Amino acid sequence: MTKVDILILSNGPGEVTTWVRPVVKALRQELGDDRSVVRISVVLSPCSNASGKEAAIALSYPEVDRVQGAEHFWQFLLWGKTFDNWDWCDRGVVVFLGGDQIFPVVIGKKLGYRTVVYAEWSARWHNWIDRFGVMKPEVAAGVSQKYAHKFTVVGDLMVEAGDSLDLNSPLSITPSLKTELIGLLPGSKAAKLAQGVPLSLGIAEYVHAKRPQTKFVIPLAPTLDLQTLASFADSQKNPIAEIFGFGGASLVVPEEATAKAFLKTKTGLTVELWQENPAYHLLSKCCICLTTVGANTAELGALGVPMIVLLPTQQLDAMRAWDGLPGLLANLPGVGTPFTKVINWLFLRFVRRKGLLAWPNIWAQEEIVPELMGKLQPQEIGEMVLDLLAHPEKLDDIRAKLRKIRGESGAAQKIAILVKEEIDNF
Repeated sequence: MTKVDILILSNGPGEVTTWVRPVVKALRQELGDDRSVVRISVVLSPCSNASGKEAAIALSYPEVDRVQGAEHFWQFLLWGKTFDNWDWCDRGVVVFLGGDQIFPVVIGKKLGYRTVVYAEWSARWHNWIDRFGVMKPEVAAGVSQKYAHKFTVVGDLMVEAGDSLDLNSPLSITPSLKTELIGLLPGSKAAKLAQGVPLSLGIAEYVHAKRPQTKFVIPLAPTLDLQTLASFADSQKNPIAEIFGFGGASLVVPEEATAKAFLKTKTGLTVELWQENPAYHLLSKCCICLTTVGANTAELGALGVPMIVLLPTQQLDAMRAWDGLPGLLANLPGVGTPFTKVINWLFLRFVRRKGLLAWPNIWAQEEIVPELMGKLQPQEIGEMVLDLLAHPEKLDDIRAKLRKIRGESGAAQKIAILVKEEIDNF
């Protein structure tokens, strides 16, 4: 086999961890691990939700040979040269896993490579892209018969998270009939964490006081360290905690290497901190999760884990860290805090009623997981959690709906097959 380059285009933390990871594994399984024959490169494009650590995460995947960060993307797009002046084989395939679908068109033309696009919700540039792997048949609906042969339903890449789990393997926290495990996912950016950490810990204290069998865990985002998270739980360092009536928590790091660090609140509640990533096995054991908006909701939805999505608005400037259109508007150049608050007010007034901010709700076009927005307080959310725990049939109903909206499994392997077919088409 003549040497080929596989160039993965991606962008944000969600895409890098949930799309790139399974696809590069599948590519190695399909094309082999001989680096003298197949080389896998990852090039990242700018993303409003990026943390700056995406390149390091992608480079940590053993299947990947080289990575270029988003800060060098535009010169690569315009001139076809990477910052480190990478060499390229005569044959190759550009695989789109996040960003703008025009990017593989431009880069594929510059390198003379075939192009494969994973299209979750929409597929563009039909005449210039060689193959589309789509999540559901609806994505290809209405496509001209002239291009229909380019489309293959591969399924949902997010489902790879759930399908790869060994649900029988043990956890340091193992839920039993008497123990209920609840996951807390307050986000990874400062603006979200400032509200999300004290709010979620306040809810945990309220629930645990009335239902002592509950245990709580925070799976840290790969871009977040223990000390940073703990600073937002410290009421002295994070004055916003007082708004939620939260007394604060301190970080405890055990001397034993195998023991996990945890936060201990003023009421004595301990919340374990889980640094392994991705934390799909842990999340799959949770009876419910409390999360902010973003990629977390897609991952939980793919795992079939019930959730309550929290969007506290006590600190309106936090919208700068929101995902999607609100975050993009709030981060426009020259937009200051006052204008951001205006955007927030308009958004809260006209958009919040739709209840379609979490990915599972967007997929279903109905609110199947609760979205709570406004000046939230631990007690009111705690009562909702207690009600769900007391009525497990409600949680079962959410799980069933989440499973129903999931796409087919095996998407990564099917994308790898498309890539192999394009290599053979050279």
